[in-house]
This record gives sequence, structure tokens and C-alpha cells, in this order.
Amino acid sequence: MSMQKSGSALSWFTTTDSIHGKSQNFLTLLARLLIGLIFILSGSQKLTNIAAFAATMPQRGLPDFLGYIAPFVEFAGGALVILGFLTRPACLIMIVFTLIASFSTHDYWASPPAQAYNNFIHFWKNVSMMGGMLLLLVTGPGKYALDAKLPGVLDPKP
Repeated sequence: MSMQKSGSALSWFTTTDSIHGKSQNFLTLLARLLIGLIFILSGSQKLTNIAAFAATMPQRGLPDFLGYIAPFVEFAGGALVILGFLTRPACLIMIVFTLIASFSTHDYWASPPAQAYNNFIHFWKNVSMMGGMLLLLVTGPGKYALDAKLPGVLDPKP
């Protein structure tokens, strides 16, 4: 008796497993684009008025000089992830960046009731983004990355 009847649940799971082998590098590229884009968009917005962003740091419990650094880190980190260049170090930096941003900006547990739900959603969205960065840190940038074009430099595992 065949375990892979057409239309069966087992057949469907086997089909989804084959996506890994056939499309892994393309899907890893797509994942890098999707996760890096939010950092580029957010960082570029902050860079357009960096002084105003820096002025918000004290209310977040952070020194204002970080407001002059964070937009560059956010933008550059997103760009590095998308390009697949220095991917693992960039992912580690972006995990730390997002962790700091989450606890300093989206502290829903200390927010006024009118802002608590919005901060709750943003906090857990950031946790999900850190999960994506962690996955890229572990799996590497894939074949379609600048890291993969520099064999031996960072020992990428496409």
C-alpha cells in the first residue's frame, strides 16, 4: 500500500517538504528582503529628522546620543541583511538593536491603557522580527548573497 496517495495529507506534507530542496535559496533571499525592508524603511524615516528622533531618547530611558546612532544602525543593518553581506554579524546587531527598541519603546506593561494594546502588538511584532533574524543568523544568507560570493571570508553555509 502506497503511503503517498494523491490528495492525502501525507502527500501534501511531502510536497511542502520538497519546497525546501527546490526553493531554499530563493526563499532565503525573499526572507532577507522581507525582514530587512522594515529596518530600511524605519531607519530612513528617522534619518530624515534625526535631531527630532534623538530628542525622544530621554523619554525612552535612553541617552540622547543613541538617537544619533540608532537610525544609521537600523538602516545599515537592514541593507546588510538584504544584500546578504556580513549577514550573521548584521543579524546579531539587529537582534540587540530590536531588543533594546522593544523594551525601551514598546513597554506595554507600563503604558497608559490607551496605548497598551498598540505597544503590546509592536513589542511582539519585534519579538517575531528577532526570531527571523535569529533564523538567518543560524542558517546563513543562502546562495544569493554577497557573503556566498566571498568564499572563506565569513564561511557562509549556503
